[in-house]
Amino acid sequence: MPFPTAPTTLRRPRGLALAAVLLAAAACGRGGEAPAGPPPTNVEAITLAARPVERTTEFVGTVRSRRSATVQPQVEGFVTRILKQSGDRVEPGAVLLEIDPRVQQAAVINLESQRAARRAEVVYARQQAERLKTLLEAGASSQSEMEQAQTALETSEAQLKAVEAQINQQKVTLAYHQVKATVSGVLGDIPVRVGDSVTRSTVLTTIDQNAGLEVYIHVPVQQASMLKVGLPVHMVDDAGRRLATEAITFVSPSVDPATQSVLAKSDLEHAAGFRTEQYVRAQIVWEETPALTAPIVSLNRINGQFFAYVVEPGGGGVSVARQRSVETGPVVGNDYVVTSGLKAGEKLIVSGVQKIRDGAPVSATAPAPPPSDPPVPTGGRKEG
Repeated sequence: MPFPTAPTTLRRPRGLALAAVLLAAAACGRGGEAPAGPPPTNVEAITLAARPVERTTEFVGTVRSRRSATVQPQVEGFVTRILKQSGDRVEPGAVLLEIDPRVQQAAVINLESQRAARRAEVVYARQQAERLKTLLEAGASSQSEMEQAQTALETSEAQLKAVEAQINQQKVTLAYHQVKATVSGVLGDIPVRVGDSVTRSTVLTTIDQNAGLEVYIHVPVQQASMLKVGLPVHMVDDAGRRLATEAITFVSPSVDPATQSVLAKSDLEHAAGFRTEQYVRAQIVWEETPALTAPIVSLNRINGQFFAYVVEPGGGGVSVARQRSVETGPVVGNDYVVTSGLKAGEKLIVSGVQKIRDGAPVSATAPAPPPSDPPVPTGGRKEG
């Protein structure tokens, strides 16, 4: 009696196993080569090296001018005319505004009339003195009468000189009713208007020159011990770009009791773009020390911890990426100061970080140099 055949569903696994054995044998017949891994990822890497890093503190400075004049009237009265506007450039002697001069003009006219009377008195006294001198020589007058006439002449001459001095004084005061520029420069704000009453303490305007500028920096007394003449100061804009680098030229020997700060000054030799009374970000450089830095884009932040990838040799002559935990310090430009986790001489991956993982094969190349600035036109760059 024939044996029953196995069902087809039971024979299929044996067929699959046989196919697997045949494939393995074929592979062995080709030399036993394992399947190839993923190709290396192209990345850019830099060689870490220590470079000088500045330790700075930023303060708010105020731009002041050593050639700035405050214009105040020397007489009191009402403003009748304003001849200049804020922002006008003026030269010494230019009339800025006028204060009502009518009262002063009346005083000058009154004194001039008195001078005419005093002159007439002098002429009469001189005639009397000459007449009595003639009579005295002829024996028709006494010496006492001659002396009285001479005294009257000297008194009238003295009174005339006093009136003339008063006239000169009043004319000088009259000239003060025209407020004039004492220096050349640009007019600041003019807060008064026609019809306003002004006194000698009223500030009419300022005249500033964008030359001879300096920055006033108030440093808290806790840091004042580190201040010294010659320390570099960086002026930076809101984006952190340096506008100018100067040096401290003055450190106050005393502390401001109101703010408990010490005043430091720095000349603005490169004053283009700065204006008087402007606030600026001033970074005082305390010292410069060597340190490792890493570009901000080369670090990943995960749960408050920074990580970086470095290039290390792997098996078979292939370079691989290795993840490192990194401790950072302050930001300097576009870099972090690295305090631990990296060493000088290592190759830090700075691009393609998002495409790799720990142990992934990589092909590292040096970053392309940044583009150079366009050439400046022959006429020079226009300064504001």
